[in-house]
Amino acid sequence: MDSKTTNGKSQSAEQPAVFQNNALAQQYGGGHAGGWVGLLPTSWVPYVQLARLSPPAALFLIYFPHFFGVILAAIIQRSPFSQVARAGLVMLGGSFFFSNAAHGWNDLIDAPIDKSIPRTSKRPIPRGAITPRAAFVFTATQAIGAASFLLLMPAGSAIYAVPNIVGTCYYPWAKRHTNFAQLVLGFCLAWGIIMGSCAMGLRPFTWGPFGGEAYGGEQSFRAEPSTACLFLACILWTVIYDSIYAHQDVKDDIKVGLKSIAVLFRDWTKPLLWLLLGCMVGLLYTCGDLLDMGVAFHAIAAGGSLLSLGAMITNVELKDSASCWWWFRYGFWLAGGAIAGGLLSEYALMT
Repeated sequence: MDSKTTNGKSQSAEQPAVFQNNALAQQYGGGHAGGWVGLLPTSWVPYVQLARLSPPAALFLIYFPHFFGVILAAIIQRSPFSQVARAGLVMLGGSFFFSNAAHGWNDLIDAPIDKSIPRTSKRPIPRGAITPRAAFVFTATQAIGAASFLLLMPAGSAIYAVPNIVGTCYYPWAKRHTNFAQLVLGFCLAWGIIMGSCAMGLRPFTWGPFGGEAYGGEQSFRAEPSTACLFLACILWTVIYDSIYAHQDVKDDIKVGLKSIAVLFRDWTKPLLWLLLGCMVGLLYTCGDLLDMGVAFHAIAAGGSLLSLGAMITNVELKDSASCWWWFRYGFWLAGGAIAGGLLSEYALMT
């Protein structure tokens, strides 16, 4: 961790850097116990912390793409609001349990490493508030809860969840195996668009076990082009904000042997992020253009993402953990809100 504040002034050696900042200590460090969490029984609090339920950014990291998929499918099919509302609620419920399971699994696998990194050493498992066995039981029950929502989706939807389940299970090890773990995470999160589309009865792609039809004895792969563009755009969105998030722990990650885009590119991360942002905005524009969406979508979704993420990349101090957290936290909400707002505006104008 860097011992400098945003304005460049060094802190006292007696202060263990920015993690003494209360807002930072409560985030993914696993120590949040204020607000509504403080009203819960004491035995429940570590599980709320394990699932990152307060603040709810972790839940919306997963729900946003599902919501995008629902609204995009509604635009493609010109679906009624009642169908959109039902699918949106099903995706919210499934995202809640899936988020709990994914974070529990990640912390269970990462617990030995989390112990050695100051920001994560107070998470529930490393500090001993939850045993590994209890964490596994919690993760399994939440996974079952998430799977139960597949029963509320149209027939044939469950098979589309398999790639995401595999990717999510692998993600904790991706940080050991490749510098591009953010791409793995991006794939897992963006897959929510695929599931949101399925929840609306629209198959985003067909091939082999995913319902492909045979032509001349061969399986034909077919994908809905606008859904593919939005899917790729969301992968890049995740890579952008999670690379900034990863810069909080670069020095510690190097010590323990973890890999990331932040570790690989370091001082060259910002030029990479600008390139990815340009590609992301281009994909969002193409998504809208393929469906003849109006100015509102392009201005709000593409323009809003460019402004919010551009401000994030410009202003974040990658060597300052507090700055990385602040821009991750607010840049994520602004960009996610922009994409959601663009899609909703198009749907509202259509109806």
